[in-house]
Amino acid sequence: MADLQQRIQEWLSPTFDQNTQETLQKMIDAKASDLEESFYKDLEFGTGGMRGIMGVGTNRINKYTLGKSTQGLSDYLLKQFSNEQVKVVIAYDCRNNSDTLARTVAEVFSANGIKVYLFSSLRTTPELSYAVKFLDCHAGIVLTASHNPPEYNGYKVYWQDGGQLVPPQDGEIIATIDALKYSDIKFDANEDLIELIDKSVDGPFVDASVKNGSFNTSQDAKDDLTIVFTSLHGTSIKSIPQTLEQAGYKNVHIVKEQAEPDGNFPTVKSPNPEEKAALKMATELAIKVGADILIGTDPDSDRLGIAVRDQNNEMVLLNGNQTMIVMVNFLLEQYKKKGFKGNEFIASTIVSTPMLRVMADAYGVAYKEVLTGFKWIAKLIQDNPDLTFIGGGEESYGFMVGDFVRDKDAVTSTLLACEIAAQAKAKGSSFFQHLQEMYEQYGYFKEHLISLVKKGISGAEEIKQILKNLRENPLKMINGSPVVLVEDYQTSKSHNLQDNTTSNIDLPKSNVLIYYTEDGSKVAARPSGTEPKIKFYISVQQAVEENDNLADVEKALDDRIESIKSELQFE
Repeated sequence: MADLQQRIQEWLSPTFDQNTQETLQKMIDAKASDLEESFYKDLEFGTGGMRGIMGVGTNRINKYTLGKSTQGLSDYLLKQFSNEQVKVVIAYDCRNNSDTLARTVAEVFSANGIKVYLFSSLRTTPELSYAVKFLDCHAGIVLTASHNPPEYNGYKVYWQDGGQLVPPQDGEIIATIDALKYSDIKFDANEDLIELIDKSVDGPFVDASVKNGSFNTSQDAKDDLTIVFTSLHGTSIKSIPQTLEQAGYKNVHIVKEQAEPDGNFPTVKSPNPEEKAALKMATELAIKVGADILIGTDPDSDRLGIAVRDQNNEMVLLNGNQTMIVMVNFLLEQYKKKGFKGNEFIASTIVSTPMLRVMADAYGVAYKEVLTGFKWIAKLIQDNPDLTFIGGGEESYGFMVGDFVRDKDAVTSTLLACEIAAQAKAKGSSFFQHLQEMYEQYGYFKEHLISLVKKGISGAEEIKQILKNLRENPLKMINGSPVVLVEDYQTSKSHNLQDNTTSNIDLPKSNVLIYYTEDGSKVAARPSGTEPKIKFYISVQQAVEENDNLADVEKALDDRIESIKSELQFE
């Protein structure tokens, strides 16, 4: 408690501006319920960088927490590239205060003698990733909190390859930041070092998106595809309509009520394309215009949700695994037509569908699995320059086509989805039918995600206790099927319960626990790196025989998932 009071008192010192001091004093006088939450710890870098509620305090997003991180990053960059003019590029999304926070970050960099390219208005995360390499920068920053509620903002750091920070740089930078005091932040900008940019990157980025996301679709097929698109008040309105138009798609219906960027996200409870409710307006428009495909993106345009017409001609929202399966299979087919060279690979994460490994084996290409977060896929590409990355994604609605962008990319992925849908329709098939055919070929894999929100100090402790219990009291059976393998990424150990052997996991340590059962089920548990949640990932599978009805197989898998949920009482 004494440490907490010391933290609070520091923010009442002259190091902090008058507005900050006055706001904090009002919180103290009012005995604000969130005062302890605001100061009890420092904001941490998670799987997607630093993300939190905006406000006063060490555990909040504000000019001082971002300023301190930027000062530490500046010190690190200047040390690593001592003989060069260090350059960074900064983008920001539609969130409240993103523009002013981005300006603050730019000023701190410039005050340290670093050249800054600052986008003059909001831009997508994939364009920022692209811009790092396009402008030959040493690092990049994007101000975004993805699909979190309106009170959140965040700060993601990218390195020279256009991918997010990974070891060892992340640990070294965090150590540099932790060693600083708030009084060490240099806020006095050198305006000569700040250059506003926009169209100089926009055009090349759209060109690259069209080049990487187009696959010889005829103009007739493009003209025959009816698309509904919503940016959910986010930044994708800056790139996706332009990319679709340049690629030749003319029949695009934009949800006008959600086209204006707005950090309050007035028409949705959550700007998350994973959620059916977020795409309600788009679905209504899709029904009205008879759309073949509906696409919605999150605020910074790195993730996309897709709805397509099913066998009953109803619009159905696909989950991230299903979208990824269809996209990867399509890309594999394109590479197969050209002829595999033997150095190709696809990639996904440890909590995504096991179906991808089966598909990779069928095509004879390598499958690589990483921890949750696209930074690890980017690291794979960086660490294996002799290999060709075809594409890959993760269950949380992120996908990447090729390696010209080194993060989730809803811009190019939207075009890819339209290419798949257009070509399928031209052949009398559909995006949904492709998915069904893959289930018949590779087996039916079905996944379900449970996210439990646990806010604040007590929530963090509860999440810690849940995982502690799972480790100390490991499951022996799941839904009547014996557990045969347990992977603990925190200890980097994999325990085979059938022969009682233990092997090492060759991935960085992470607080993830995964159970595998005899009947092919998989249950994973991990705390979110960007939200106050603990997540449980359930995956079940069943071989599909020649005379099987897919609807019956799906029903059996749904029942198995419900049984697992009921038995483990995750909800």
